[in-house]
Amino acid sequence: MSKRRGNPNWGKPEPKMLGVPVTSFDELVKSLGLLPVEYVNSGPLREWVAKNKDHKYVPPNLLEAWGLKARSEV
Repeated sequence: MSKRRGNPNWGKPEPKMLGVPVTSFDELVKSLGLLPVEYVNSGPLREWVAKNKDHKYVPPNLLEAWGLKARSEV
C-alpha cells in the first residue's frame, strides 16, 4: 500500500478555538506585568481604566476600589 500524500483536511473548515476571549484589560495587565494584588496601586492601569471604563471591560471590584462608576452602572 502506498503512502498517502497531501493534507487530508484540505478544503475542510478549521476547527473553532474554544476558550475564554482575552479582553483589552487582560492584555494591558499582561503588558504592564502586574499581578492581581498590584492592580489597585498601579498608576498607568488607573489612568487606562479612567479613560476606558465606559466602553471596555474592567473588573467591578477594581472600579469600586477606586471609587469609579462605569456609565452602564449609573
